[in-house]
This record gives sequence, C-alpha cells and structure tokens, in this order.
Amino acid sequence: MTTSPALEARGLFKVFGKNPRSAVERLRAGASRTEVSDQGTAAVIDASFTVAPGEIFVIMGLSGSGKSTVIRMLNGLLEPTAGDVVVQGENVTTASAGQLRDIRRRSISMVFQHFALLPHRTVLDNAAYALEIQGVGATERRERAREILDKVGLADRADAMPVELSGGMRQRVGLARALTAGTDIMLMDEAFSALDPLIRREMQEQLVELQRELGRTIIFITHDLNEAMFLGDRIAVMRDGRIVQNGTPEEILTDPANDYVAQFVQDVDRTRVLTASSVMEPPAAMVPVSAGVRGALKVMRDLQTGSVLVTENRRFLGAVTDRAVVRAVKNGNTDLRSLAKSPQSVVGPDEALTDVIERSVESPVPIAVVDDKGRLLGAIPRVVLLAALGNVEPTTTEIPIIDVPMTVPVAELTATLEAVSAANQPVIATEGSV
Repeated sequence: MTTSPALEARGLFKVFGKNPRSAVERLRAGASRTEVSDQGTAAVIDASFTVAPGEIFVIMGLSGSGKSTVIRMLNGLLEPTAGDVVVQGENVTTASAGQLRDIRRRSISMVFQHFALLPHRTVLDNAAYALEIQGVGATERRERAREILDKVGLADRADAMPVELSGGMRQRVGLARALTAGTDIMLMDEAFSALDPLIRREMQEQLVELQRELGRTIIFITHDLNEAMFLGDRIAVMRDGRIVQNGTPEEILTDPANDYVAQFVQDVDRTRVLTASSVMEPPAAMVPVSAGVRGALKVMRDLQTGSVLVTENRRFLGAVTDRAVVRAVKNGNTDLRSLAKSPQSVVGPDEALTDVIERSVESPVPIAVVDDKGRLLGAIPRVVLLAALGNVEPTTTEIPIIDVPMTVPVAELTATLEAVSAANQPVIATEGSV
C-alpha cells in the first residue's frame, strides 16, 4: 500500500516583475535566469519535490537561491506564477481565501527565524496562540500548551514574558507554538540561524528527538550544509532558483550532481553523515560454522587474509583469526564455533561511521554489519573504511584485501597446511553471498 505524500510541489515558478508569465514561458523553453531578467526576476524555476509523511525534508542553498520563496509558496503566503502546491490532497494554489485559512489551521504551522512572539503575552499564552485562533477553549489550549512546553524544556517558564528569555528559549517557544497547533506539517524558515552555535546544535538535536516522538512532517529551510546533513532525511539543494539535486544526505555527499554541489560537500564531516550500510561490502572471507577449523584455514589461505567471518544460517557468530585457527589445528580442536568471537566487531547498518571507526581501531578483524536479527549483511575491512573517509571512488574491483598481517610464522603455517592436506578431509569453503 502506497502512502500518499504529505506535500507536493509541482513545477513551481515564481517571477517578480512586469511580465512574469512571459518569463515563465521563456524559462520553460530553456532560457536562463539572466536571459529573462528584462521581464522580471526569476526567484524559483520549475521546482518539484514530494515530501513523505513523517519526513524531515530540507531545502538548502545560499542567499538568493530561492529557498525562502519556495517555503512561502507552500503555505500560500506567495502565489506561484505557475505550478501547484498540494497539501494532503488539497491544492493550496487554487484554494479560496477561506479554504486557505482552513488548510493553514488544520495542516500547516510555521516557525520563523526571528521568533515572532507576542511580547505582551506569557510563554504559555504564546504557545497556546494557534489553538486560540482555532477556537479551542482556554482550559484545553493551555493544558495542551503546557504539555508541549514540557517537551521543549520550558515547563518552568510558562508564566515568563518573552523579554525575560534568552534567544534559544524564545526559539523554543516558537517551536512549541507550532507543535501545540497540532498540524501534521511544520514549515521552518531558517529557524535556528539567529542562535549561537551551541544553542543551535541543542535545538537541532531537540528537533530530531521531537520529530521521532511526534512524527510530524517538517520542511526546513537553511543555508548551512552541516545543519542540512544533520537534520534531513532528504535534501533539496538550490542554486539560482533551481533545485540542482534532491537526495539523501549520503547520496549528496557520495554522488554530488555537479561541481557546485561537490564544492558544497567537500568540507563536510563524512563520519557524521555516512553509515555502516553505505560503505560495507559483501564479505569476501566468510565460512559457515559447519566448515570447521580446517575449512576456515583453507579460506584464509586461498584469499591470503588473516581472518574470516563465521556464520550459521546467515546469522553472524563471530570472527576467527589465523593464529587462533593454527593453534586449534595443532591442538586437535575442530570446533569452529568455540573460536568465533566478536567483542567489538559488530555494528548495525544505520550506525554512523564515527562509531564504526572507534570499533575498527580496537578490532583486528573486519567490522561485521548485522541486522536486528543478527544476520550478516556485509563487512567493513579497515582499508574500505579509510577509502570512505578519504573520499576515494566507492566502486572497487575485486581484489583480495589483507585485513591484518599474518601473525603466524611461515614455517609453522606451512607445516599446519601440510597436516591439513594429509588428513584428506572434505572442506566446505564458502556459504554463498549474503
């Protein structure tokens, strides 16, 4: 069953000037922003995107890129020169004034850059203001506002006046007002840009937590790429009125659409954006536990690697090193399960690389990526992790990767392999791809 979009922008144009519709026709025919400047200023050119329910969708770009003009068209503050905005199935662009007011009350709330609080009202009454407009009774609206103020950490300042609050607190009140309104969609126009860096980071983290808890759909405008990468489930990058790329933070970071986007992302901290699933590879050195110790040793010899990952019915059991296997063969131990260990070498697919790095430093074997049922999804050898951090081309040829140097003396290893060959026992070498 396909979920209907929370919001759709369909071919939006906004031209300010003496002949906007003629400018739109020329833009559609391939004219540039500069070429239509004699007829008007093209603020937004053919912007289209879809926002899913419960998603944080970020629109980012430098000053003059058109991002704030887009958000003002989404809630009807600006009328598009061409195109449509559809909110939960209702067309904002063709709605009457009364219908538009109703859509705003029911579906869309907004958080402004400069707080826009009512200075003569308390924090509680500011937070409850949207419900007052909706006609909700005083007792109910204040009760609901108190619940939201508690969620944003301002329960103890409910009776304070805006002038008594810091900038970060005033922005929390603005956020609380939008949340108290109970709308499914929140528009946030540079909502945190007026805050100092520490408070700004706190607000970003709190917004993500609130979105997870309340499941609101958020469209967030920013000029800060790091903020966009931290907040966005998807990001639309704008330049000169056009959306030049629309994708997940990982897609934009690893596969920028053009040189403009590439320049934007070159200084981004990749460890905080990329996840284990984005860099993992199919495990090259892997054996089922049924292969036994000799099977593990054969795979390590064939692939010239110092460790293997051990599985059972696709479930990851642990990793075994060459030293442990050679010692087990010499001692007559054939139970591979008893050797498989994974104290620091397991991560989930959504774990950030910054956490994977910490585990990799402490682990002599590749990091195993497993799902919530313990099934092996892939592996991250240290060399692959380094390539990802160094922004090396992600596609690689099939070459053996030596994860750690062989730690067993050559003479000892040779004697062990001869003993394995002399035993002439069948060996199961691989389990197949995961």
